[in-house]
Amino acid sequence: MTEKIYLENPYLRQIDARIVEKKYLNNKYYIKTNRTIFYPNLAGGQPGDKGTINGVEVLDTYEEGNDIIHVVKDNIHSDKVQLSIDWENRFDYMQQHSGQHLLSAVFYKLYNGETVGFYIGKEYVYIDINIPNINKIHIEKIEEFANKIIFSNFQIKSYIVEKKDMEKIPVRKEPIVNSNIRIVEIDGIDFSPCCGTHVRNTGEIGIIKIRKVENYKGNIRVEFVCGNRALIDYSWKSNYIKNISNLLSTKDKNVYDRVKKLYSQKEILEKENRALKEELYKYKAQELLEKACLIKDINFICHKFENIKPKEIYNIVSHINTLKDNILLLGINNKNTANYIVSRSSNININIKDIHNEIAQNINIKGGGSPQTVQGTCNQEELDSVLEKFYEKIINLL
Repeated sequence: MTEKIYLENPYLRQIDARIVEKKYLNNKYYIKTNRTIFYPNLAGGQPGDKGTINGVEVLDTYEEGNDIIHVVKDNIHSDKVQLSIDWENRFDYMQQHSGQHLLSAVFYKLYNGETVGFYIGKEYVYIDINIPNINKIHIEKIEEFANKIIFSNFQIKSYIVEKKDMEKIPVRKEPIVNSNIRIVEIDGIDFSPCCGTHVRNTGEIGIIKIRKVENYKGNIRVEFVCGNRALIDYSWKSNYIKNISNLLSTKDKNVYDRVKKLYSQKEILEKENRALKEELYKYKAQELLEKACLIKDINFICHKFENIKPKEIYNIVSHINTLKDNILLLGINNKNTANYIVSRSSNININIKDIHNEIAQNINIKGGGSPQTVQGTCNQEELDSVLEKFYEKIINLL
């Protein structure tokens, strides 16, 4: 059985150990030592430690019964080894995990919300609480209470109890094992069965900042950060606010009001711009209609545009299609490709989509649409030919 030093002293960064078993599988070495400071990956939801054994990088760690297996790529020839962990990574997980216990405890104490899910990601941590919804005021109260406990610097300790003694302890959740139950206690505030690594005092959590709360599968998902992650989160947000305030020539505290005003102005301008574009589309539609050729009592509108967005053409087409007896054969020459749009008024009984499918059998075009309107792309040198094919087939059906 591997002696799990990280449970007794999570602050140890380096120890000597002895290899008791080594296997080579799938181009990797699986090493078991008599003792370890490496926390196994995702045991109890906590990510595993990073580090080295005799300078060789540990790729993964996992539990196998009562043993901890270390996975490395290169062989370690000596039985006597030195295990070293990445302390910044370990302390980060200690801050996040202890912060999770505290935040879960506060949710439970204030609103009887039980934690039903927990995940430590690379940047953020979240817990799922079995409350259907919660408002901003309650979240602020939870955050304030949790941070008061942090600032009070309560002791965090762990100890082993047996099943028969569990009824003496007001645990927040039931353990998943029946013996050697490890309890992590926040100085009479919270008691939770846990096999993770934790800081010694709440003050080492630093701060808890709730970033986001959203509904998730009938519960609420609370995203938060603790300690150094909270500092990083604050730093980039502070820089963003500073840069935005400089850009807008306003004080950082006035940024929101300034952006809100600019957004309102933008919406007004967009509304005015849409109205002007509508007038422009009507003008362009009328200009095309004046150039139409009357064939078999149908107005044929044939035109090629240069470097214009297809969306603008669709708006022109929609205006013309509100009128009777019009067929449009339109092309667009862009930098690399060509677009075509073929459409008809609703009173003309011709299936443009069927015509498109026939042409596609002989010419390399990509597109589709409805019986009234089709659009697509083709090579620039074939655009004239594509439009001519549409014209010929439509004329034959009139």
